[in-house]
Amino acid sequence: MARRRVLFSFPQEHLGEPIIYTVGHDFQVVINIRRADMSDEKGGAVLELEGEPEEIEQAIAWATARGVRVEPATGDDIEE
Repeated sequence: MARRRVLFSFPQEHLGEPIIYTVGHDFQVVINIRRADMSDEKGGAVLELEGEPEEIEQAIAWATARGVRVEPATGDDIEE
């Protein structure tokens, strides 16, 4: 099992879609929401994804194809 922390940034047109739910449901990935900030204009969530490396990569690729910007979460993005 691998663990990866990422920042999902959602475009306005996808804020009403259950993207985080779909990633956890359609891929063999356990999601821990570390922090989230959503408004009517934009949204972002720091997520910890746990699973097999190829499942994590497929989940990220799917989210990216939906228009979500996915970046590594480092430094101040995560509160320990």
